[in-house]
Order: sequence, then C-alpha cells, then structure tokens
Amino acid sequence: MTLSDHDLSPQAPLSNAIEQLGWQDSARAHAFAKWLESVRLAHELTPDSVRAASADASFRRYFRVDAAGASLIIMDAPPDKENSQPFVDIAGLMQAAGLLVPKVLAWEPALGFMLLDDLGQHTMIQVLDTEHADANLGFFNRALDALLVWQQASRPDVLPLYDAPLLQRELQLFPDWYVGQYRGKTLDDTQKLQLQQSFDVLVARNLSAPMVFVHRDFMPRNLMVPWDAKEPRLGVLDFQDAVYGPITYDIASLMRDAFISWEEDFCIDVTVRYWERARSLGMLDHDGWHSDFGAFYSAVEWMGLQRHLKVAGIFARLSLRDGKPKYLADTPRFLAYIRATCGRYRELKPLLRLVDSIEDHTAVSGYAYGRV
Repeated sequence: MTLSDHDLSPQAPLSNAIEQLGWQDSARAHAFAKWLESVRLAHELTPDSVRAASADASFRRYFRVDAAGASLIIMDAPPDKENSQPFVDIAGLMQAAGLLVPKVLAWEPALGFMLLDDLGQHTMIQVLDTEHADANLGFFNRALDALLVWQQASRPDVLPLYDAPLLQRELQLFPDWYVGQYRGKTLDDTQKLQLQQSFDVLVARNLSAPMVFVHRDFMPRNLMVPWDAKEPRLGVLDFQDAVYGPITYDIASLMRDAFISWEEDFCIDVTVRYWERARSLGMLDHDGWHSDFGAFYSAVEWMGLQRHLKVAGIFARLSLRDGKPKYLADTPRFLAYIRATCGRYRELKPLLRLVDSIEDHTAVSGYAYGRV
C-alpha cells in the first residue's frame, strides 16, 4: 500500500508508544503512525507495542513491534539521508546465496519505512565471552560459514566495484577528519606527500588480491544469534554497503573488530581456519597463498590497515559532524591496530612515524598487539 502526499499530513493522533520513539520531526512521526496503520492488518501488528530496538552509525533506526505472537523489525531510514534500495537488492542477493538475512515484508520507499522479519534478540558481540577467547570458537566458525557462503556466490558486475578511487576516498577520511578535524593538526607538504605515497602503496597491495563479494562491515556486531537454537546460521545485518572487492577485507573486519579486540594468537587461529577452508574451495590460488599462510596473513593485515585508517576518520566524523561522540571511545583500538601493522613492514615505517607524530607518541619497541 502506498501513502499519498495527502496521507502525510500530521493529523492522526500518536500513541504513547510511537511518541516515545524520539522523533526530531513531528511530521515524520505522524507519517510513521499512518504507515504503521496501513500495514497493521496484513501483518497482524500490534501498533502500541512498537519500541526501540537499536540504532547504528548511519541515520537509520530500528524498532521492534509485536505481530501475531512473534515480533517484527521496522527500519526507519529517512529517504533524504539514506537510500534503502541497496539494502533491498543485497538482501535478495544474500538470501539467494543461502544466507540468513532479514526478509523485506513491506517497504514504502517515499517514506523510508520498512518492515522486516526479526532474526533474533542478541547480536554475536553481545554473547561473546570477552575473557576467554577460545570459548567463542563456535560462534566464529559459524561466522566463517556465513562469510564463505557469501564469497562463493561472488560474480563480477553485480555489486559496485571496490576500486582504487573508492579506497583512496575512504583513506582520505583519516587526514580530513581524524588528523585535521579531530586532532586539529595541519600536515605540511612533506607529510602530505609521505601520507599519499603510503596510501598508494596500500591501495596497490590490497587491490592485487582476488575479488569477491565484500560485506564491508563483517563483524560480530552485525551478526545475529537467531531465535531458533536449532538454526545453524548466524543472521547477517547491515549489508547495504556491500561491494565487489578484495577477498581479504571481511576476514580482516571480523578479527580486527571496531568494538572488541583479541590477542593475536586467537586472531591467527580463526584466520587459519578461514584460510584452510577457503583454499580447499579454490579461492586462494593467488601469490602463493594456497600453500603459505604467512603470505595470506600479511595480506589480511594490509587490508585491515586500510580499514583502520578509514574507520578512525569515520568515527571522528560521527562525533564532530553527526553528534555521536560514543564512537571516539574506540579510537585507541584503531591506533593500536595501525601501529601494530605499520611496525611490522618496512614499507609502512614512514606511515608509522607520521602517525606517531600526529599522536605525539614516542615509539617503543615490543609494542603489544592485544586488547585495548
């Protein structure tokens, strides 16, 4: 059912539940109330049960609503700020591949409201044992199951290409937002040249990897433990920015998480498990990776470094531009990842020195990789 412009007038009364969802725009709140009523009968919804479920780093919000003895999820994605079409398209692509993803039950593109099935109550990160890494191997093996299914479905010319211009734009977030806006520092011409040369090396190295479907934020926070304990698959969320890019990206995201860090022996353990399975599927016949885990692990580290630089910039932007300061609490984690990787490779030592100068950090030997 499509709502007309006439239907968007803020005349309908709001229930207490809808009012409690924290609307910045009263017209949007009323439009939501009318949309919810328009889908109520078809999906047996109880509108007064609507409540906040979660929010993310974008402008999207998620609500939960009761429906015929179960619950469903509502996505609130203002169309002037979020394009939901990729979410719908990629959900279909993932579902066809065999992944457990939310099913789109109703969508009003002009308003940005979407009704989805509810995969579960807890994300993977919420159920991890942070003190005993090995106790989490079952969850990480299930995460690898999902990742390998996703990658095996890969084919070119379906998703946007994760190419050099896109990688460079992402890396530029680091000097623009983290260095300039957050740290308040201005790089001189020599430093700018040094940073760009490091970026060029990083992009060239990462783009030499085989190309597959890339989730682009594949981490425990975006993996869902399903309601059904007998369901072996983890649900996959937040996939709307998926691209076709380096095979190393998602395993780097999984093990060098934005919100939780593991000691390197655990990272290696899980990455070896991925490597063994991926090479048995013929996915790592590249540059000696099939027979040399060390070469593959090095490539994962280089790919992770690109992500860490990008995310440091994104977290600074979220704080300064979007008013979401909580993300900066995880910035030290990214600086630790960046230093650990740069400190291992001769080609990255200039970048390490530059980062240390930005951070007013005096380099020491024997830097620890583990939890921050």
